[in-house]
Amino acid sequence: MRTCLFLVLWVCLSHLGDAKVFIKRTTGDGVALRRSKRGWMWNQFFLLEEYTGTDYQYVGKLHSDQDKGDGSLKYILSGDGAGSLFLIDENSGDIHATKRLDREEKAYYALRAQAVNKKTGRPVEPESEFIIKIHDINDNEPKFTKEIYTASVPEMSYVGTSVVQVTATDADDPTYGNSARVVYSILQGQPYFSVEPETGIIRTALPNMNRENRENYHVVIQAKDMAGQMGGLSGTTTVNITLTDVNDNPPRFTHNTYQFGVPESTEAGSPVGRIKADDADVGRNAEVDYTIINGDGLDMFDITTDMNTQEGVITVKRPLDYEKKKIYTLKVQAENTHLDPRFLSQGPFKDTATVKITVEDVDEPPNFERASYIMDVKEDAVNGTVIGSVSAEDPDITSSAIRYSIDRHTDLERLFNIHPGNGSIFTLRPLDREEFAWHNISVIATEFSNPKQVSRVPVFIRVLDINDNAPMLATYYETFVCENAKANQRIQTVSAVDADDPTGGHKFFFSLSPEASVNANFTVRDNRDNTAGILTRRSGFSRLERSTYHLPVVISDGDYPMQSSTNTLTVRVCTCDKEGNMQSCNAEAQMLPAGLSTGALVAILLCIIILLIIVVLFAALRRQKKKEPLIISKEDVRDNVVSYNDEGGGEEDTQAFDIGTLRNPEAIEDNKQRRDIIPESLYPSRRTALTRDNADVRDFINQRLQENDTDPAAPPYDSLATYAYEGNGSVAESLSSLESATTEGDQDYNYLSEWGPRFKKLAEMYGGEDSDRDS
Repeated sequence: MRTCLFLVLWVCLSHLGDAKVFIKRTTGDGVALRRSKRGWMWNQFFLLEEYTGTDYQYVGKLHSDQDKGDGSLKYILSGDGAGSLFLIDENSGDIHATKRLDREEKAYYALRAQAVNKKTGRPVEPESEFIIKIHDINDNEPKFTKEIYTASVPEMSYVGTSVVQVTATDADDPTYGNSARVVYSILQGQPYFSVEPETGIIRTALPNMNRENRENYHVVIQAKDMAGQMGGLSGTTTVNITLTDVNDNPPRFTHNTYQFGVPESTEAGSPVGRIKADDADVGRNAEVDYTIINGDGLDMFDITTDMNTQEGVITVKRPLDYEKKKIYTLKVQAENTHLDPRFLSQGPFKDTATVKITVEDVDEPPNFERASYIMDVKEDAVNGTVIGSVSAEDPDITSSAIRYSIDRHTDLERLFNIHPGNGSIFTLRPLDREEFAWHNISVIATEFSNPKQVSRVPVFIRVLDINDNAPMLATYYETFVCENAKANQRIQTVSAVDADDPTGGHKFFFSLSPEASVNANFTVRDNRDNTAGILTRRSGFSRLERSTYHLPVVISDGDYPMQSSTNTLTVRVCTCDKEGNMQSCNAEAQMLPAGLSTGALVAILLCIIILLIIVVLFAALRRQKKKEPLIISKEDVRDNVVSYNDEGGGEEDTQAFDIGTLRNPEAIEDNKQRRDIIPESLYPSRRTALTRDNADVRDFINQRLQENDTDPAAPPYDSLATYAYEGNGSVAESLSSLESATTEGDQDYNYLSEWGPRFKKLAEMYGGEDSDRDS
């Protein structure tokens, strides 16, 4: 059939190529115009793709009217595929395709044809273009854009709910025939889903598709070209469809009744057990809220939701007591927190269950009747006085006997004790309220049957006051009376204090002691308000006659038994002005308010005077020593200037400086340098002419002092010379090297190393110099 088709096409095209077209046209004058004929013309050739024959596929034939059949012309082909894909017989003009063509690779080829004279090589026809168009055949199957599709749709969706759209493409020519017209159909997945043939949209096909029954579906979709007709090519794809969850299932308890046991010693907040209401839904649709809605344990237990496991956790809310109640019954409800209004008719979305909790007995420590005890005891209570008792009992059914004791860490002084059997607390030592008004102890109760079961209770013991302290003056009073005081004049107001604390408050009574009432100079007047006034009984006091008075004041309290004390009030006699303001009192009272005697004061003054005399004499001796002139003696017994502030040889240290130098200044060696100032080689000398008056040494010394004082280059030394010689009396003789410049011969310092570690540094210095000199 293909051969016939090619022949038919070629025949039609060949007639077009050989056709001669004549076109008549007329001018305005009616004269006909004639167009010259075209030698050969064509439009396009058609060629089927995917040729499977063994010979070259014939395409068509080129022919020119100038071809007389004598072989003088040749045909030339150029353009797409000319010479390789398409060959032309230059003599006959037949065109053949050398290879099998694929329209999907290239749909048409543009070629150029020309007829030329073989002898001259000149074209006999203008060059013309033509197209070889490849006719499509259905050689490509539809292909989906994805190999596997994944989609989801809520469960219980209505029929026809869109799930996903699949798409397949065909590489064939959509403009030629039905080779590229694709139709979709479902091969696997019925009757749950369907697909629209033209669009590829997959929809649900069954109502009430329940995720809890089946969650995942594998649907196979086919795409077939040629509009689905027989002989068309097809392709398939897989669509994995998952039903998503909706809240269409209520929670349900697996049991109607749950039972748990809990020890009575369980602390508040501790878990008792877990219950769970199963929900076929998942995710947030399966979230459950648990509550206790009824029962006799509403106040004793609580329930919360574990968000990870969706379990109800029952916890203890208050302490349990096996002896009071052994079993509790609770009614627990589980309810979905996220409801879907579409499925409320399938409700209710909640369930209830009964929870029974049994309290288990444990051996508990003793319980005191009170959380704390307060007891009173008087501070004068004799040893062994019972001040109170504590009581505890074993809450268990066995009711073990109790033994009592005091925690000695709370009663280090062992002031109290307790009867081990009945819990009576009694004193062991005397108590003093003024020292400690309260005592806080801890009582321990222990079971005889199980000594590990121990309880404690605080006991606060208050010591009650008794009148065992006498009142005293509130403070030390500095009382004075003016010399010009008049009779019955108040000179002081006093008050009292008492360490006791009576219930009705303090009430003090003041009076003068009986022995001081005879010939008394002062009297005491009780003001009846816990104060008293000190009054004079006569006028006119003289501090020369008597400077101080000691007034014994008796103070008593109003409690039982009455306590009293005698307090001495010191009254000084002072000089006052007309208004009664104190001006001065006796020296004894001012200097020594503590009451020193006159003899002690005189002794202190004598000591001070002796110390002052010693200081004056010492200063006078020092001044006289400085003004003593130099002793000038012809015999030169001690005519040396001696310094006592060095480590010299004591009394024999008299060769520090030769006094003859002062008498004969010309004898001073020119090369001998001063040791108390900087050498003259560093600063120019400003020395003036020497005075040749040997008789007056003092003038020579003054002259030297003046020269040094006016010399700016001299250091601030006020002495005339530095004494470096330590005398013959020294064990080490002279250690100074200041006179080494005048020594004629070398000295041996090896003996320095024999003096011990104190002279080690000096031995190294001088020993090194000798070694250097020897080298």
